[in-house]
Amino acid sequence: MIRGRVHKFGDDVDTDAIIPGPYLKTTDPYELARYCMYGIDKEFSKKVKEGDVIVAGENFGCGSSREQAVIAIKYCGIKAVIAKSFARIFYRNAINIGLFPIIANTDELEDNDIVEIDLDNEKITANENLILDCKVPKGVERKILDAEGLINYFHIRNNKSR
Repeated sequence: MIRGRVHKFGDDVDTDAIIPGPYLKTTDPYELARYCMYGIDKEFSKKVKEGDVIVAGENFGCGSSREQAVIAIKYCGIKAVIAKSFARIFYRNAINIGLFPIIANTDELEDNDIVEIDLDNEKITANENLILDCKVPKGVERKILDAEGLINYFHIRNNKSR
């Protein structure tokens, strides 16, 4: 279960808007998080609370394949991105980093709504009354997300086999 406040964006949010090029000079994930969504909202990282979610339209994460975009979002405190669709490389990077990419019709969700995402039953409840169906990654993708990323998943799997 993920519960948090919505930060809503539109269609075609690209990785340059998520983390602009000039801020890619560090590998510190918390420094990257300071500039999360800086290409759209310079105050975004100051507004986010741990557990919040990003909601967007079509083609979220398009543009370059930079995984720093996913890292900036995750280390900002965001637990999931709910969008109508994702750029394929962003979707895969999100799973690898441990950020839930969730597909749903986001038309009825608004900025500052409080959402609760039931990952197991694939339902989103907004403001305790609106219920939406969603698609959550399954199979090994879900196992990677539950392990909070590919590296953790790899370590968990290797420790179980010994």
